[in-house]
Amino acid sequence: MPSNFRYTKTLSEYLEENDIPGIYGIDTRKLTRSIREKGSRKVIITDIKTSKQKALKKLKEYQMPTDAVSKVSCKKRWYSRTANPKFNVVAIDCGIKLNIIRSLNKRGCNVTVVPYNTTVKEIEGLKPDGIFLSNGPGDPKDVKEVISLVKKIRGKYPIFGICLGHQMISLAYGAKTYKLKFGHRGGNHPVRNLKTNKIEITSQNHSYAVDEESLKKTGLKVTHKNILDNTVEGVECKKDRVFSVQYHPESAPGPQDSSYLFDEFIELLEKGEK
Repeated sequence: MPSNFRYTKTLSEYLEENDIPGIYGIDTRKLTRSIREKGSRKVIITDIKTSKQKALKKLKEYQMPTDAVSKVSCKKRWYSRTANPKFNVVAIDCGIKLNIIRSLNKRGCNVTVVPYNTTVKEIEGLKPDGIFLSNGPGDPKDVKEVISLVKKIRGKYPIFGICLGHQMISLAYGAKTYKLKFGHRGGNHPVRNLKTNKIEITSQNHSYAVDEESLKKTGLKVTHKNILDNTVEGVECKKDRVFSVQYHPESAPGPQDSSYLFDEFIELLEKGEK
């Protein structure tokens, strides 16, 4: 029941109005232990009239979607301008966060946001100073268009990737990715910057990670590691002016601010300008 005099509707009313399913009365601690021990799994929320046999059959037959990025990416290019721009950055939208665009605008970049399946020819026609690969949902191996794009343009422009962008860059260089048991979630993941040996408290929300062993002979070097499970949190290829991180520097929660990564991207753009 509502406990504040300013309420206008109950939670139940809100869910019904927006056609959102909900459950209650389950042992959430038992559920948490189950996920911790066995990892993330498919789940079904169904009407009480559905038999257990039918529900399990539907759950077994359901195939997880492999087109998540195509659903969240923009359908046509759009622009985010800034005053007195110094650079033109093309951002590949796989589910980009607006604060990433604001972070680039703040540093003197006009940003052209394009769909995930934009061709090399179209990108070259925009005459970018650098390329940004965004975060996004799903399995990075499903985003073949962006992986292929990176293979074709690496070395031509400075490239900066975040989260899914980090995974797609690694795949483009020949590395492998794998699904984590239950992913990294939350704003308190400690990450070690191997260049400075400093610890950054990072914001993370992803299900996949880059296989460190597979990075050998790819030309990518590990730059950041997760202290909790030792997973790869950042890579770079200095020769190609490419780097990426698994976490979200545009929403850094910790005292060691990781927004410096945007400044490093700007430095690469400046060097390309000379």
